[in-house]
Amino acid sequence: MKKTKNIMIENPIIAAIRHFHSDVDNIPSDIEIVFLLSSSILTVSDEVNCLKDLGKKVFVHIDLIDGLGRDITAVNYINDVVQPDGIISTKNNLLRHARDIGLITVQRLFLIDSLSFDTGINIIKNYKPDFVEVMPGIIPSAISSLSKKIDQPIIAGGMLNKKEEIIQALNAGATAISTTNRNLWVL
Repeated sequence: MKKTKNIMIENPIIAAIRHFHSDVDNIPSDIEIVFLLSSSILTVSDEVNCLKDLGKKVFVHIDLIDGLGRDITAVNYINDVVQPDGIISTKNNLLRHARDIGLITVQRLFLIDSLSFDTGINIIKNYKPDFVEVMPGIIPSAISSLSKKIDQPIIAGGMLNKKEEIIQALNAGATAISTTNRNLWVL
């Protein structure tokens, strides 16, 4: 986990890909971490292997894999068959099990109001994911407040469209940012 955090500090842009076949060829060689945001049970293993062959650390958004359940068995399948470096989820129980079996975990947290902020802090403190991805990533004040209340590194994701927004998120306390915007992958 420490190595992954160091990678994010040294190279804070994470390529988040939704459309594997159109996105994989556009990932710059200096991008070290990829979030696979959509896939199917039929293709996810090949996609992860392809990304690993390119030298990338790969995190699979387990909630968004078509044909895969949203339960502990799905986590076991991802770990045993797909073998990514980690998973992303909004589901705490899946993250807890994934962490118990050795996967790096990213808790995706949607901050839409003060209640979701407070609930998110409680979730993080109870389930202790390795990383927290804050959505949307364009809210530096929330990132700053959250970074003071939790120990986990923060990844800002969603709605980041400009270099200035990335800088603001990093300055507010995010360790890295994830984006599907190919133009930002080369910053």
